[in-house]
Amino acid sequence: MDTSDMELGTDPHLDDPRWRVAERVGAAALRRFPADLLAIAVHGPLAHGDDDGGGNGEVGLLLATYRPGSGPAPATRRVDGVLVDLTVAGADDYLGQARTISALWPLTADRYVTTRALHDPTGWLRALRDEHLARLARARPADFSTAARQAWYRGSAAHARAARLAEWYETDQALLMLGEARLAAATVHGLLSRTYFRDPGDAVRRTGLASADMTEVGAVLARQAEELAARGRPVDGTVDDLLDG
Repeated sequence: MDTSDMELGTDPHLDDPRWRVAERVGAAALRRFPADLLAIAVHGPLAHGDDDGGGNGEVGLLLATYRPGSGPAPATRRVDGVLVDLTVAGADDYLGQARTISALWPLTADRYVTTRALHDPTGWLRALRDEHLARLARARPADFSTAARQAWYRGSAAHARAARLAEWYETDQALLMLGEARLAAATVHGLLSRTYFRDPGDAVRRTGLASADMTEVGAVLARQAEELAARGRPVDGTVDDLLDG
């Protein structure tokens, strides 16, 4: 692949080591799997163009393939001091994910909306963005509330586990579980407010949960449970409710 296939030539951050690594990986992937790759794109902070990552941050790369299971395997490696997280997915499957409002939507939507093309001769990345935005336009409030309830369960379980571990003086494990509870609570907030985040760190930072302690996280989860009940998606139910989904 020559540089004419890529959209990096006019990018002001081309001197960023991460861009150079992204370009090399994209070029190598096209050389090795020319018949498999429909599109290659950067996502995450680098795609936003407002985070220099200190020159040694992470590169998130998406390789969209014509067929599921083709192309290279997903992988994470450090290349020239830059961490490269390689996502490989069938193009149709990835479009299907973009049409789904799941409990992880606040942490995944940015990958559909903000990308920077390295190779996209058919305009597939534009279709990816359009498909996701069209799904959001069709979404009902209940779609987000249902996903938020699932995220709330995850946060509540992590918070309860963290509290028990703290009682047993398993401090390190308790902190890990508290971190999971913070992230889940941030995800619930994102779903209830239809807000997506760039990454987990951005999620807990923007929702004010980054340094929340056990009591504060518990209070946030309690308020979220009340809001879910007010929206017709209570977190408590009967056996029949459970079996009916």
